[in-house]
Formats: sequence, C-alpha cells, structure tokens
Amino acid sequence: MPSSPTVKSGFWRNQLRQWHWISSAVSLMGLLLFSVTGFTLNHAAQIEAQPKVTKIERQVPQTALAGLASVTANVPLTPVQATAIRGATGVDVRGATVDADEDGIYLTLSAPGVDSTLEISRIDGHATYERTDRGLIAVLNDLHKGRHSGPVWAMFIDLIAIACVVFSVTGFGLLWLYARGRRVTWPLVALGLVLPFILFLLFVHA
Repeated sequence: MPSSPTVKSGFWRNQLRQWHWISSAVSLMGLLLFSVTGFTLNHAAQIEAQPKVTKIERQVPQTALAGLASVTANVPLTPVQATAIRGATGVDVRGATVDADEDGIYLTLSAPGVDSTLEISRIDGHATYERTDRGLIAVLNDLHKGRHSGPVWAMFIDLIAIACVVFSVTGFGLLWLYARGRRVTWPLVALGLVLPFILFLLFVHA
C-alpha cells in the first residue's frame, strides 16, 4: 500500500535528525577550531606574538660536503643526502624546499607557526640554521589556512567542510519541518542570508 503523508514526513524527519547529529559530531571540534582561529586571524594585528628565534652554527666535514655536491635547486633531497645533512648539522631536512648554486645549499623547512632555514656553504662547509617559532596562536592560524600543514591536514579540512555543509543543509531541513510553530524562524533565516551581502555592499565593495 502507498505510504501515507504522515509516514513520509516521519521518514524524512528521522533522516534529517540522523544526518544532522552525525555531521555535528564529525564537525564539532573542527568547527570550534576554525571559528576560534577565524577570530584570531581577524584580530591578528591586536594579538601580538613574541617570536622565538633559535640560531645554530655548525661545521660540515669535507667528507659529508663532498657527498652533497649533487644537490641542485628545485630537486628534493635524496634519503642519503638528508641523512648526511642531519648527521653533520643535527637538523632533520626531510621534505625541505631546496635551492642551490655554486656557492651554497639553501634549505627551507616550514611547519605551522614555524619557519626554518638551513644554509650550507659549499666553499668552507659552514652551516647556519635559523628557526623562528611564532607561538601557539600562529600554529592555529596556519592550520586554519592549511599553510605548511601537508596533504593529510588538507583532507581533514575538506572533510570538515563537507560535514559543515551537511550540518547546514539538514539544519535548514529541520527548520522547514518545525517552522510552523516558530514564526520568527524565517525572518531570522532571511536576516542571516542577506546580512553578509548588505555588509559587503555597504562597507567592503569599492
């Protein structure tokens, strides 16, 4: 027998509730993280950080330096080269961005909230390592932007984005089902929809 409208309504209500709580559970911590870091990014000028700079100088032995003769610009270090550099300087350079010329090797190592460089002179083997740590807020801000955070974190951002879309759409569906008993529902929805456009046109758009 065909389903009654009441049965159909109950089915969709249950589906919306199910997907709404699942998506909210998945996106809870991510949504909280991106909301907080959205605020900190918006007030970056007012939230001052005190970067911590660490500088280390080492001397690369000539034997190790000879093994780095094949390092060239824009070519990732081989495991052997990375191991040689770490043994000589104590710096883990796996995944570093490589630049090089006849005078030296220049490696950039970046992570959320952290910028590091390692310079090795081909002439005398003098190595200079400098690390700038901008603090926890900078780490969170870089995670918000996906800066220097790798492909796995990028996939996590995509997952949270999809979960938030599901959360929003199912929330709208629940509003639709229960709006009849709450007259203020659609005025609030309309306000939330048009307010960003009004603010953009009045205060942002040139």
